[in-house]
Amino acid sequence: MVTGLVVAGVVLLVAIGYINQLVERKNLEKARLRADLNDRRRRCSNLSEALPGQMMTPALKQVLARIELNLSERLLPLERGNDQLTSRIQGLRAEIAEGDAIPVRNPPRQIISEAQAKEVRFMLEDLHAQIVRAAKERQLSQEEGRRWVQEIQRLLAVLHIEYFAGLGRQALQQNLPQRARLAFERAIQHIRKQPSTVEYSAQLKQLQNLLDHANALVSNQVRPAADEPSELAEGMKAFDDEDLWKKNNVY
Repeated sequence: MVTGLVVAGVVLLVAIGYINQLVERKNLEKARLRADLNDRRRRCSNLSEALPGQMMTPALKQVLARIELNLSERLLPLERGNDQLTSRIQGLRAEIAEGDAIPVRNPPRQIISEAQAKEVRFMLEDLHAQIVRAAKERQLSQEEGRRWVQEIQRLLAVLHIEYFAGLGRQALQQNLPQRARLAFERAIQHIRKQPSTVEYSAQLKQLQNLLDHANALVSNQVRPAADEPSELAEGMKAFDDEDLWKKNNVY
């Protein structure tokens, strides 16, 4: 009898410990899931609001809203009574219902510094991560995911082109045509490295015109003006008229 009670007590303690572990593990998994969903929701919302206007489109706004809505609906059972989350879900549904008419209020941003270029590149890398994760979890179809990955690659190319073009224009304003020429050459080279240059034809033409302008300014700086005295001209003036043969020897 005593042995049976002891064994039963041990079994009960083991069972209680196992159940506690299961409960703790489940709570930990819920906490991790809640943190992950909240982090991804925040990233989608930030990308939707912070991407430069020249890179944001109604289609991109829509796909970010769809991903955020899916994450929010998965989070809602874990955060019952969260009125702010409920309100956000309603707002996202209303935005998605607008289709291509969804408002895009992102202002365009001039990218003329390395820090600005890095900031936008990090955002595009984060966008890539969100799209890949959404496709993996079947929030997006595989075909749609591949299409958006290609679009992000195009946006990265646009970022590099705009960065170098912005540097070139800034250098022209600062009367640094040699630096401007290098920047415009980098932008043109980046366009020509793309699989298709057709969609960049307008930018390529504009950049070529800017490069030609920078080259002309560099040539003007290098070539001395006709009425500007040079060391050679001053040296020639130092000769007497009687030493004309010296001039001929110099030439």
